[in-house]
Amino acid sequence: MKKRLGVVIAAVVTAAALTLSGCSAGGGGSTSSSGKPTKGGNLVMARSADIISMDNTTTFDNNSIRVMEQIMEPLFQASADGTKLQPWLATGYTMSADKKTYTIHLRKGVKFSNGKALTAADVKFSIDQDTATGAAGWGFINSAIQTVTATDANTVTIQLKYAWAPLIADLSLFSNGIVPANYGGKTKAEFYKAPVGTGPYVWDYWKKGQSLKLTANKNYWQKGKPYLSSVTWNVVPDANTRKLQVQGGQIDIDDTPDWSSLASLKSASGVNAETFPSTQIDYIAFNQKRAPFNDPHIRTAISEATDRQAMVKAVLYGNGKPAYSLLMPGVPYFSSNAGGAKYDVAAAKKEMAASTKPNGFTTTLLISSGDPNQASIAQIMQSELKAIGITMKIQQLDPTANKQARLKSDFDMAWSAWTMDIPDPDEWTSFAVDPSGGSNSAFTSYNNAAVIKLNKEAEVETDTTKRQNLYTQLQQQTSKDAFLDYLFYSPYVYATTTKVKGFHVTPLGNYLLQDVYKTS
Repeated sequence: MKKRLGVVIAAVVTAAALTLSGCSAGGGGSTSSSGKPTKGGNLVMARSADIISMDNTTTFDNNSIRVMEQIMEPLFQASADGTKLQPWLATGYTMSADKKTYTIHLRKGVKFSNGKALTAADVKFSIDQDTATGAAGWGFINSAIQTVTATDANTVTIQLKYAWAPLIADLSLFSNGIVPANYGGKTKAEFYKAPVGTGPYVWDYWKKGQSLKLTANKNYWQKGKPYLSSVTWNVVPDANTRKLQVQGGQIDIDDTPDWSSLASLKSASGVNAETFPSTQIDYIAFNQKRAPFNDPHIRTAISEATDRQAMVKAVLYGNGKPAYSLLMPGVPYFSSNAGGAKYDVAAAKKEMAASTKPNGFTTTLLISSGDPNQASIAQIMQSELKAIGITMKIQQLDPTANKQARLKSDFDMAWSAWTMDIPDPDEWTSFAVDPSGGSNSAFTSYNNAAVIKLNKEAEVETDTTKRQNLYTQLQQQTSKDAFLDYLFYSPYVYATTTKVKGFHVTPLGNYLLQDVYKTS
């Protein structure tokens, strides 16, 4: 995602002229001795937490998103390197001179997993349903859309309220994944218990808190794919257990092993441990509904007492960089002059002296149990904050309960992380700084009218230079407000057995499994 939006859109226009066959947004892998990928088999992946929901319009949870992306597909898809957008269920689009009308042409011959043909009516219904969630879901991402019209069976016309720079990127978001019109005759609640889409895999079962399984879609539009017969995600909260399982071959993929085990996994027989470039930022969220975190001096003091370089060394084992901005280096319009807090204990003590708690206070940091990385962050912060008069307790909840607590804003401070889903900053900035952006400002209750105004102006600005200026101002003001304590930027890390081929994670954090297969 190192290219600016203008370049990204230009790439889309070029790609839009093409009709893709055998599309792939994933990386390639080795083939069998016959020269062809091996067909069949069940891929087993273990990760720390369960899904929350399959409703792609209201769910903000990455574990849920990674599953739903195998079932429900968008009109456009990010490329393997995350820098461009390519036609997916669409074959291309045209845009009016005033940049307010988009005509999108659908790929012919695509069927849902239930055998019914994809039509423009399904696209209209899906986008409208996403938009209708508004601030309660991902509807904010479609706020510029005035109408969606099924012009004919294979053509969709989107009329905008105003020019909107990130539209094509927004249409690549999982929340705009296409489902059957009227949920195929079911209620919304019934539908998402076993969702239907055009993706490479089909819903099989979900044993809450234990495992989830998808099976191959026999009607998938990419000929010959998927290669696997099924994919299973197991919930294994303890990182060391996942490590032992991938080493022993009980699982095929360990989703996010802890950094302390990376070196030993790399040297383990039968295991491939790999890092992938990312758009991830780890941060501490301050709940401004709870005093004293409504005090900017308190938030700034904590941010200035945070030794990010020490965290990169101790937590990531050197595999990352300190974070000083709301945006990540791989995201368009990132500014290296954002002014994020630097480690300065003397400055932190001055902020405490000017705060509502000059004599210090006691608070709690929420982290997930069984996660060595979060535990290390918490222990480092506990020691650092003691130096400025803050006694910090550590609350550990199992990963699923932890997510629920953050969704309900039931915390003082909480570790969290974000990865981009589209190659445009609007998704994250709207989620993080706009109370109406679907999460009450990343669950912090942060509300700065000037920042909200900058974000809205950037959304409608199509001139890349002007847009850069707006996002630079936004990054500088959010750093000044210290509504989050930025920690570090880190790559994604996965460990797989050597039998797994074709597995690739994009900088946006997603992986598409139609290209993955296993050798014997």
